[in-house]
Amino acid sequence: MEKKAVVTFGEVMMRLTAPGFERFAQADSFQCVYGGAEANVAVSLSQMGQSSTHITVFPEHALGKAASAYLQRTGVDTQYIQFGEGRLGLYFLENGAMQRSSKIIYDRFDSAFSKMMPGSFDWDAIMKTAAWFHWTGITPAISANAAKVCLEALQAAKKQGVMVSGDINYRRNLWQYGKSAQDVMPELIAHSHIVVGGEVDFENCLGIIGDNFKDTCDKVARQYNQIEKITTTERESLSASHNKLSGVLWSNEQVIRSATYDMASIVDRIGGGDAFMAGLVYGLLNLNSDEEALNYAVAASVLKHSIPGDANLASAAEILQLMNGENVGKLLR
Repeated sequence: MEKKAVVTFGEVMMRLTAPGFERFAQADSFQCVYGGAEANVAVSLSQMGQSSTHITVFPEHALGKAASAYLQRTGVDTQYIQFGEGRLGLYFLENGAMQRSSKIIYDRFDSAFSKMMPGSFDWDAIMKTAAWFHWTGITPAISANAAKVCLEALQAAKKQGVMVSGDINYRRNLWQYGKSAQDVMPELIAHSHIVVGGEVDFENCLGIIGDNFKDTCDKVARQYNQIEKITTTERESLSASHNKLSGVLWSNEQVIRSATYDMASIVDRIGGGDAFMAGLVYGLLNLNSDEEALNYAVAASVLKHSIPGDANLASAAEILQLMNGENVGKLLR
């Protein structure tokens, strides 16, 4: 059986955004879209032409069905999605502008995803057709059960010889069930080959402190010798509307840096990291070198900043054109 799908696992929430650049206090309506760090990766990959499958649990009601239908419309395989008791997590977004920062309020307690039970998914069957498995540190932070199911997935991926990427995505406020990130994350990272994280992430999740990015990566890889690559983005925020973005990739004790993009009129920065992750996965699977993969990933993230919503809806052709400096900002007819 051909292994070709990129499998992602994580919670999908409803995002409610105040219109335009209104503040929460001004808003009398909210725009609804669906998203989640891992699902955003699956959606982005699907737009690039890469087969993707998302695994999650939705509530057994109309909103859960609507969220699942959104993934289907974007080309993501939803055959393994389950429905259960609980609610759909929410988050509210107030878009910043100029020197005013954007704001997010989460409302995800007691979601259907957080209530899933170990043994819920046949991970061995799922991984048989997987070329890649992607998880993030958000999932094990949600609940003890979510952490256990994430470990089940990683163990099955190892058994089936599947490449694994993990985005540490450390969120201090999520760890509320009696375990800290350092209690849970080391075992999960020990199953991962590609890790997304910066120096602060590794300090919070592994207790590893380095003098700089390269030194930190060297120390992480010595302790977790299955890790092949470590990567992160570097962002300079001049204002909410104007950022500069680049990427850095550690591989074989060498550090590669991407081109830097000046993003002067950001439309929506939510999901920029997920677009970078999807671009890196696509690049490592389809391009010729680590350097090309990194530059493709950063170009993918840059295009996401021009697209409203959680997920990057740019095609591989569009991303490659930006990466190569072609048709930038032109009117294409």
